Amino acid sequence: MPKSVTLKDVAAKVGVTSAAASMALSGHERISEKTRAAVKRAADELGYVPSSAGRALRSQRADAVALIVPNSSTHVFGHLYFMHVLTGMSTAANAHDAQVIVSTNADTSTGGVAYERVMRSRTADGAIVTSAAIDDDHVQALVASGLPVVLIGNYPHLARAVSVGIDDVAATEHLVDHLVTVHGRRRLLHVTGTLDHQTGLDRRDGFLRAANTHGLPEVAVIEGDLSEASGAAAMEQVVREQPGYDGIVFANDDMAVGGLRVLRRAGVRVPEDISVVGFDDFGLARVTTPGITTVRVPAEEMGRIATERLFSLVDGRGSDPDGDDRHTELPVEVVLRGSCGCDDDAGIAAP
Repeated sequence: MPKSVTLKDVAAKVGVTSAAASMALSGHERISEKTRAAVKRAADELGYVPSSAGRALRSQRADAVALIVPNSSTHVFGHLYFMHVLTGMSTAANAHDAQVIVSTNADTSTGGVAYERVMRSRTADGAIVTSAAIDDDHVQALVASGLPVVLIGNYPHLARAVSVGIDDVAATEHLVDHLVTVHGRRRLLHVTGTLDHQTGLDRRDGFLRAANTHGLPEVAVIEGDLSEASGAAAMEQVVREQPGYDGIVFANDDMAVGGLRVLRRAGVRVPEDISVVGFDDFGLARVTTPGITTVRVPAEEMGRIATERLFSLVDGRGSDPDGDDRHTELPVEVVLRGSCGCDDDAGIAAP
């Protein structure tokens, strides 16, 4: 294999010391502009790549941020939400010449491994956490550890932590408002996400609050787990018991896709017999027939902003612990498609 080019090789080509070459590449003011240009030209010609490990040692920085997801890697890389978050994180990290490390659990029984790996190794300057359960004590321990941390989502029990999210309650209320006021639906069912996560609770509570506001005579809730299979199982129960619902509010698009499949097989027409809406708009909702009316979650933007806020914390430019800027709430859009009764090209309904 060819010998890798070192800083010493660059220095020798220019005729300066290794220390001077290092300072030249970092733009140190003690090195003349002429020498800095010569060193950079030599580095480019030789194909020299600075050592990130050496740079981190000198600056006491790892030049990396971690995404902690306390789930298995299969779960993480099998859901488009995390891909959007990673894209946003990578965009911000690249702008800071840093890398993104993903830390997951080996399986559902491994507890806080995803957290401990980041805290022990010191391979990251800070961490972003998403998809943590309400009763996950490791989140609080991480926040209290002194490592800069930003949470994606809503964590009312950690009000002093820095976080980025959306208003799931209000967004779900808007979906119900649309079904009731535009399409005249009155007998609604909500298929929830996992209720050990704040997102699941908030979307359920938004559904129930809107149903109460409109004085709906009969509503029901079935607990799901955000998978296509659980959406299908919920609709199999509906078809089997035939309760006469005219609107289904799924907590995410994956479950809506599974539910549509069962309804179609049972001969239930969407949207003629029953309106269907979802939540997320990460891709699936656009390719079904009919397309699924849903809330567009800005996951990529959440990942980008969370990472920018994390770099601010790392640089010592954190938020006031008692200030109102600890939580950043991003707006969402309701995308109208055929599953609720609108035209597939109906566009956006602002909440």
